[in-house]
Amino acid sequence: MAIFEETVDNDPFKEELRVLKLKPEDCSIKVEKLSKSYTLNEKAVSNLSFGLEYGECFALLGVTGAGKTSTFKCLTGEEGADVGELFMGGHDVRTQAGFEKARCMIGYCPQFDAIWDGLTVREHLEFYASMKGVRGDLREELVDKQVKEMDLTAYAHVNAGTLSGGNKRKLSCAIALIGNPPIVLLDEPSTGVDP
Repeated sequence: MAIFEETVDNDPFKEELRVLKLKPEDCSIKVEKLSKSYTLNEKAVSNLSFGLEYGECFALLGVTGAGKTSTFKCLTGEEGADVGELFMGGHDVRTQAGFEKARCMIGYCPQFDAIWDGLTVREHLEFYASMKGVRGDLREELVDKQVKEMDLTAYAHVNAGTLSGGNKRKLSCAIALIGNPPIVLLDEPSTGVDP
């Protein structure tokens, strides 16, 4: 007689069935049976399915190596998925045309800061606001707002390469949020940031 009974978590199965019925255009993000491997022996992501409605906040939780960052990399086109369907804002991110349309809808804070040492905090935000299509007459006000909201006022004219790890993370979050994108992906946004 076994001391412990093995239990099966039905929630992932129920979510997969729910996602199968969703239309991509009705979701902000739809991930269906995503799998990603980096080696032949080990899958970083295995058969992951979830669907998000517009306005919904969702968190990927798991231990180190569970596939959270790999999922983000597949969604943002940094890595290709081995198997599965990936839609953001109704656009298939596995195709070049779909990715180009989806890319305009997302703000992304990667796990490791993607900042340039030679640019100031303000210059980063101005650059990304421009890249995201924020009108020139609105940029300064929007950049000021992001600097203030992320508590970076004292560092606005400081080269980003000299910032502490926590302030680099806050800058990366500000970059993801600038322009108010409808889909925001944050990968470990609070690492090193004071509560």
